[in-house]
Amino acid sequence: MKAIKISGVVVRGERYGKKLGFPTVNLEVLPPSEEKEGIYAGTAILDNQEYKAGIVIGPGEKVEAHLIGYDGDAYGKEATLTIKKFLREFKKFETRAN
Repeated sequence: MKAIKISGVVVRGERYGKKLGFPTVNLEVLPPSEEKEGIYAGTAILDNQEYKAGIVIGPGEKVEAHLIGYDGDAYGKEATLTIKKFLREFKKFETRAN
Protein backbone atom coordinates (compact mmCIF):
# COMPACT_ATOMS: atom_id res chain seq x y z
CA MET A 1 0.00 0.00 0.00
CA LYS A 2 1.28 3.43 -0.95
CA ALA A 3 1.27 5.92 1.95
CA ILE A 4 -1.48 8.53 1.66
CA LYS A 5 -1.40 11.93 3.38
CA ILE A 6 -4.46 13.77 4.67
CA SER A 7 -4.19 17.28 6.13
CA GLY A 8 -6.84 19.35 7.80
CA VAL A 9 -7.92 21.45 10.74
CA VAL A 10 -8.85 19.64 13.97
CA VAL A 11 -12.53 20.10 14.85
CA ARG A 12 -14.74 18.88 17.68
CA GLY A 13 -16.17 15.40 17.12
CA GLU A 14 -18.70 13.34 19.05
CA ARG A 15 -16.24 12.85 21.96
CA TYR A 16 -16.78 9.07 22.18
CA GLY A 17 -13.05 8.36 22.02
CA LYS A 18 -12.40 10.61 24.99
CA LYS A 19 -15.14 8.86 27.01
CA LEU A 20 -13.45 5.53 26.25
CA GLY A 21 -10.02 6.84 27.28
CA PHE A 22 -8.72 7.11 23.71
CA PRO A 23 -9.25 10.73 22.62
CA THR A 24 -9.06 11.38 18.90
CA VAL A 25 -8.48 14.31 16.60
CA ASN A 26 -11.22 14.79 14.02
CA LEU A 27 -10.23 16.47 10.77
CA GLU A 28 -12.43 18.77 8.76
CA VAL A 29 -11.60 17.14 5.41
CA LEU A 30 -13.08 14.75 2.90
CA PRO A 31 -11.60 11.23 3.08
CA PRO A 32 -9.40 10.28 0.15
CA SER A 33 -11.60 8.68 -2.51
CA GLU A 34 -9.15 5.82 -3.08
CA GLU A 35 -9.41 4.58 0.52
CA LYS A 36 -12.35 2.55 1.78
CA GLU A 37 -13.96 2.96 5.18
CA GLY A 38 -11.81 1.23 7.75
CA ILE A 39 -9.16 1.29 10.42
CA TYR A 40 -5.59 2.09 9.42
CA ALA A 41 -2.17 2.33 11.03
CA GLY A 42 -0.10 5.39 10.33
CA THR A 43 1.43 8.53 11.73
CA ALA A 44 0.27 12.04 12.54
CA ILE A 45 2.11 15.33 12.67
CA LEU A 46 0.73 17.91 15.08
CA ASP A 47 2.63 20.89 16.54
CA ASN A 48 5.68 19.84 14.48
CA GLN A 49 5.89 16.50 16.32
CA GLU A 50 5.24 13.06 14.84
CA TYR A 51 3.07 10.48 16.62
CA LYS A 52 2.10 6.90 15.81
CA ALA A 53 -1.61 6.91 15.07
CA GLY A 54 -4.64 4.70 14.68
CA ILE A 55 -6.66 6.30 11.88
CA VAL A 56 -10.36 5.85 11.12
CA ILE A 57 -11.99 6.61 7.82
CA GLY A 58 -15.59 6.25 8.81
CA PRO A 59 -19.02 6.78 7.38
CA GLY A 60 -20.33 10.26 6.72
CA GLU A 61 -17.02 11.60 5.42
CA LYS A 62 -15.38 11.22 8.81
CA VAL A 63 -11.60 11.15 9.32
CA GLU A 64 -10.22 10.83 12.84
CA ALA A 65 -7.11 9.54 14.56
CA HIS A 66 -5.88 8.55 18.00
CA LEU A 67 -2.38 9.97 18.42
CA ILE A 68 -0.37 7.72 20.71
CA GLY A 69 1.30 9.82 23.40
CA TYR A 70 -0.44 13.10 22.58
CA ASP A 71 -2.11 14.81 25.52
CA GLY A 72 -3.10 18.33 24.59
CA ASP A 73 -5.69 20.57 23.05
CA ALA A 74 -5.56 20.23 19.28
CA TYR A 75 -8.75 22.13 18.34
CA GLY A 76 -8.16 24.58 15.50
CA LYS A 77 -4.66 23.27 14.74
CA GLU A 78 -3.47 21.79 11.46
CA ALA A 79 -2.71 18.05 11.53
CA THR A 80 -1.32 15.79 8.83
CA LEU A 81 -2.13 12.08 8.89
CA THR A 82 -0.19 9.53 6.87
CA ILE A 83 -2.06 6.29 6.23
CA LYS A 84 0.44 3.43 5.96
CA LYS A 85 -1.41 0.14 6.47
CA PHE A 86 -5.01 -1.10 6.28
CA LEU A 87 -5.94 -3.03 9.44
CA ARG A 88 -9.64 -3.88 9.13
CA GLU A 89 -12.98 -2.74 7.76
CA PHE A 90 -15.02 -0.17 9.67
CA LYS A 91 -17.47 -1.75 12.11
CA LYS A 92 -20.20 -0.04 14.12
CA PHE A 93 -20.57 -1.58 17.58
CA GLU A 94 -23.88 -1.93 19.43
CA THR A 95 -22.72 -0.37 22.71
CA ARG A 96 -21.78 3.26 23.30
CA ALA A 97 -19.61 5.01 25.82
CA ASN A 98 -21.47 6.48 28.81
